[in-house]
Amino acid sequence: MSTQYDAPRRADQPSGWATGGLMFAACALTLAGIFQALAGIVAIANDNFFVRPRNYTFDLDTTAWGWIHLLVGIAVFAVGLGLFAGREWAAVGGIALAMLSAIANFFFIPYYPIWSLLIIGLDIWVIWSLSRPGVLRT
Repeated sequence: MSTQYDAPRRADQPSGWATGGLMFAACALTLAGIFQALAGIVAIANDNFFVRPRNYTFDLDTTAWGWIHLLVGIAVFAVGLGLFAGREWAAVGGIALAMLSAIANFFFIPYYPIWSLLIIGLDIWVIWSLSRPGVLRT
């Protein structure tokens, strides 16, 4: 018994997993970009919102972290929109920016741990989704 789901794919057609992964990555990058930009705006607007850890090796001013998060968040959001438009550059840029975002949030863990871990988790999932075979051919 054959169903519509058993139909063979053409060689140039990406798998359903690749297409789903691309849509997931686009949604996750767009959301992570908004979340990160909001955290940056909060850090810029209210320097005392985040707890400042004592004796932290990577101790930057909270406003500096805010600008880093705002700029990375805007770039991540733009790449997410590029993925929705099906741009190939956005898939490669998405992996690079997700790595940059995860690193920035790793250093931000002492300031706002749950938020940072949430964004790191989304970034890792995006990297996995964009690195699946066939994603760049969509």
